[in-house]
Amino acid sequence: MASIFGHAITAIALGKSFSKTMISYKFWILGVLCSILPDADVIGFSFDIKYHSFWGHRGFSHSILFAFILGGLVTVLFYRKQTFSFNGGLYILFFTLCTASHGILDALTTGGLGVAFFSPFNNTRYFFPWRPIQVSPIGVERFFGERGLKVISSELIWIGIPSILYIAVAIFFKRSNRRINGKQSH
Repeated sequence: MASIFGHAITAIALGKSFSKTMISYKFWILGVLCSILPDADVIGFSFDIKYHSFWGHRGFSHSILFAFILGGLVTVLFYRKQTFSFNGGLYILFFTLCTASHGILDALTTGGLGVAFFSPFNNTRYFFPWRPIQVSPIGVERFFGERGLKVISSELIWIGIPSILYIAVAIFFKRSNRRINGKQSH
């Protein structure tokens, strides 16, 4: 898996695509939580749930369907009055993308058994052919040390730099759009 930091940075980058009118502390916190929540499945190890099972690590909670369900649920719970509006659809999209980004990043890592993107319809685990991100160890105590430094340096290159570029492009397009709309209103 990518680290909690890599997942959070991705959610923040995705959030920069959205209108300032939608963005709040709640928006950021929920986006980051959605990007991290799929790894709650590691609790299954304590209950002898096998890694490759439906409820195992990188199973259903890393699927596209789970991302969509969580995106909708978060919107209904925290943006109830806007759920069936245009902005409600954008909130669902944002929280779904944050959640789905988790599985995408994990499929780019060097370890594990892959990601069950299509669960529950197909429990096959997948990796992308190119896997540049060092897999993060499970557990906080195992993260701090030489291995954790390798993970963070890998994520700075393969998540941090693309996220900064994405944010820069999003800001550029927002500013360009404001200039165009500002000139049209005169």
